[in-house]
Amino acid sequence: MAKATRGYRIGRWLPAVGWLRSYQKEHLGGDVIAGTVVAIMLVPQAMAYAMLAGLPAQVGLYASILPLVLYALLGSSKTLAVGPVAIVSLLVANAIAEAGVADVVTAMMMALTLAAMSGILLIALGIARLGFLVNFISHPVISGFTSGAAVVIGASQLKAVLGFSIPRSANIFETLSYAASHLSATNFVTLAIGLSAVALLLCWPRLIDVALKNTRLASSLRAALGRAGPLVAVLIGTLVVTGFSLNTRAAVEIVGAIPRGLPAIALPMFDLEVWRALLGPALLVVFVGFMESVAVAKTLASKRRQKIDPNQELIALGAANLGAGATGGYPVTGGFSRSVVNFTAGANTQLAAMITAGWILMTVILLTPLFYFLPRAVLAAVILVAVSTLIDVRALTKAWRYNKADAVALSVTFGIVLILGVEAGILTGMAISIALYLLRTSRPHIAVVGRVADTEHFRNIERHRVRTVPTILAIRVDESLYFANTRFLEDYLLAAVADADEVEHVVLIMSAVNFVDMSALESLETLMDELRDAGVTVHLAEVKGPVMDQFERSDLLEHLAPGRVFLSTHDAIEALSLAEARVESTATTGEIGSS
Repeated sequence: MAKATRGYRIGRWLPAVGWLRSYQKEHLGGDVIAGTVVAIMLVPQAMAYAMLAGLPAQVGLYASILPLVLYALLGSSKTLAVGPVAIVSLLVANAIAEAGVADVVTAMMMALTLAAMSGILLIALGIARLGFLVNFISHPVISGFTSGAAVVIGASQLKAVLGFSIPRSANIFETLSYAASHLSATNFVTLAIGLSAVALLLCWPRLIDVALKNTRLASSLRAALGRAGPLVAVLIGTLVVTGFSLNTRAAVEIVGAIPRGLPAIALPMFDLEVWRALLGPALLVVFVGFMESVAVAKTLASKRRQKIDPNQELIALGAANLGAGATGGYPVTGGFSRSVVNFTAGANTQLAAMITAGWILMTVILLTPLFYFLPRAVLAAVILVAVSTLIDVRALTKAWRYNKADAVALSVTFGIVLILGVEAGILTGMAISIALYLLRTSRPHIAVVGRVADTEHFRNIERHRVRTVPTILAIRVDESLYFANTRFLEDYLLAAVADADEVEHVVLIMSAVNFVDMSALESLETLMDELRDAGVTVHLAEVKGPVMDQFERSDLLEHLAPGRVFLSTHDAIEALSLAEARVESTATTGEIGSS
């Protein structure tokens, strides 16, 4: 028993122990193929995203080795693919730009410091079991932020595709305006390379599907070839630039020398001012990265009836970021596109991620000189095609049809990201989420209910044909009660009683009330006293256990008397109707006797 308990504890903190113990031979093929396919995708993406972050290409490769292994050991998802992602790369670029860093070495040090800070924050949140914080922002706001960030990322790549420098600006319209007014400076060879790469990346999966449709090639190998578009674009772009010396003849900008070999063990910058300046960006990286990672992990886990632990994810992502900081990388998280590819390519466990890390390691040790003539326009094309899938126009139309408030939240977040930048956008989105929640719950849905025919069911009198008792007002509150909505409930009840002269009993149905805070409790006590003075008795029905425990620890039940607490609305109406009938019978008997 003790051994089993010890094994459970180890498995809880080190999930790799679980899947390694139960690993089956038939899982190996899927893991090898998936790991290879993701590596093919990740090599060009990692370099492209590093350059998006304002860092040398090799930094993206460094961030794709140790972090993958650490997540594989500690992560609760079996298929999440961790590494550099576009939105986090943009946040890193903004942090470096705001710090006014000019030289590459300092920028790399700030990036790995940001990774280390993010790792520490993530682990602290995981130990404190605060994984639920991901729920504090609505899906429309997430969609608006993601779409806006994708547009900003796309605009940031114009300089690489057009071939001339564009000043950095948080306002996308300033960027577009500058680019439009300087189109005469376009390097058309660079533009041709960039557009050709975009076309290749968009058409490659379809071309492979058509070319291999009637072959006997294994489906897994076909899938791998279908995902090799970025690598093919990199190879062709490099060969074209090399063969025609376009870097010297046509001033096509290339990646240049990428150091070969393992990254050196690095330490973050231990400067209080630097840490203070990076705290805000680190919090944004933590929030955005964790939000994206958990959303992807949950989606993929549900497809195989698996589950993830958000708190363990915090710890695993924290360790991955610490690993990135220690090996010259920059912040990482779970990526949507790579994770989906990993899943569909047949990954069964995180061994696939370790295989991916192995391929990247081999690339860093042996293959980096091959990327010297790689045109930056091709890496820009990889980014453009990757982020194009993040722009979700359908989400806006769907939100507008379903809930106009959500559509407004999505649109405002999207607009703020474009005008003021991603940091302002996500903070505004969070504020809008909280504001919408307060707005909705401050005016909860309240319904007067009546009996449906001869059943024990009670429904809204405005939606169903029901029977009511004139002396009994049954009211259902469809929201937990707290400081923001207690006044609304009080005003509603007093107005409802004032409009119904015959009412002698109010039955407050609390089937949808999960919590009552102190403000609401005091308001209920005051309301019961006021209605009692007006000749109306308040009763409670369908009170949930935890709420009843709260009431029993307070003075509310004393204020309720002579009102009662009923198990169901049916019991309340039956008991009060019977009591009314007895009173009427007694009154009638008294009148006959006196006559």
